[in-house]
Amino acid sequence: MTNHHRTYFAFLMMTILLIAVGILQSWNVAFNILNLCVISAIMALGVNMQWGYAGLVNFGIMGFVAIGGLAGVVISMPPVTEAWQAGGVKLMLGFATMLAVIAIAIVFWKRTRGWKHLARRRYVIMAIILISGYAVFRYIADAAVVSIEAVDPAKTGYLGGLGLPILLSWIVGAIAAGLVAMLIGRIALGLRSDYLAIATLGISEIIIYILKNEDWLARGVKNVNGLPRPVPYEIDLQKEAWVNTLADGMGFSVVNASSLIVKIAYLSLFLAVLLVLFLMAEKALKSPWGRMMRAIRDNEVAAEAMGKDVKRRHLQIFIIGSAVLGLAGAMLTTLDGQFTPPSYQPLRFTFLIWVMVIVGGSGNNYGAIIGGFIIWFFWIEAEPIGLWLMDLLTSGMSEDSALRDHLLKSAAHTRLMTMGIIMMLVLRFSPKGLIPEAKR
Repeated sequence: MTNHHRTYFAFLMMTILLIAVGILQSWNVAFNILNLCVISAIMALGVNMQWGYAGLVNFGIMGFVAIGGLAGVVISMPPVTEAWQAGGVKLMLGFATMLAVIAIAIVFWKRTRGWKHLARRRYVIMAIILISGYAVFRYIADAAVVSIEAVDPAKTGYLGGLGLPILLSWIVGAIAAGLVAMLIGRIALGLRSDYLAIATLGISEIIIYILKNEDWLARGVKNVNGLPRPVPYEIDLQKEAWVNTLADGMGFSVVNASSLIVKIAYLSLFLAVLLVLFLMAEKALKSPWGRMMRAIRDNEVAAEAMGKDVKRRHLQIFIIGSAVLGLAGAMLTTLDGQFTPPSYQPLRFTFLIWVMVIVGGSGNNYGAIIGGFIIWFFWIEAEPIGLWLMDLLTSGMSEDSALRDHLLKSAAHTRLMTMGIIMMLVLRFSPKGLIPEAKR
């Protein structure tokens, strides 16, 4: 079977599965899964750019996704005036002081390079500058943070955002994730692949730890709810005459019809983003730049011998892939309508995204997308399928059977087993993924 046939067959089967969910469960559930599948496909596309194009192992996926989610809060939520008055300006002064100290340290380090009389004391002076600057920052910022977090902590307790349209946060989330990736990449990309994986996972944990504990930024574990929407609210649609007419014509209740319209509106936005990213990724992959990236992936030594700047190109693709992850994070926060730092679990969802890329086929953009669809679909549907299967298997047992009760309660834990089964089957019968990288 050729790659084209594999692609058509995979997307046809995915369509059939979603239609089955719509018929057997509800169309609202089917479109909700579809929206999350599209966002998962975008995440898988970002990881595929890093691993499939350049062979970079990035286990910091959830950190970049969380940065994109934070952008949704910072851009769209209204500013909390009382918090700014209580300590916002003072906190910004603290950050400005810290940035000034970092700038002084960088200038000192560059200017004193080669000064033999400071050779031994250079590191000591550098440490004194940074430690002193950090102490001044904490002295200024700590009091400001306490004042900000004390402002109506049950509802706010943070600075809020800029009150701008939330769609703008998608761009800002991508840029912010790209900038963080640039800082990380300059430090970590010189490491061997296994060390790079560990370093990015650790950095991801640090990012999420900061988001959980710095309440002034996005309320920490108390979460930010009620983010503005780029689509209408269901309660407003239910007042529209055309929605009531459409609901009657389709045989739906007006509540279900309005919910379905909102999900379709989200889907149109997400599909537009996925289509643009896919076309750009395909064009880049087939360009001389894409051929160069694959050459670096396959043999770094040979590529470097041909005059290619391997570290610079690795940094470039690391930034691009991370920016795509940040964009997906902002989209996910927009769909949820809330920012929940505890939900970003690196050890759980990072590897789920990697499974999407491996199952779909690394190095192939079609494979990354279908992998995102398949894995997220079964991640959501594994529990109801497992419950149905356990119910079928235990149908002959008595109602008070301890084994039957145990099996039914265990249905919720079939997700990880389902992921393992899918991955083993794919690696056994199609080791390069469902849609392998095309030979060029």
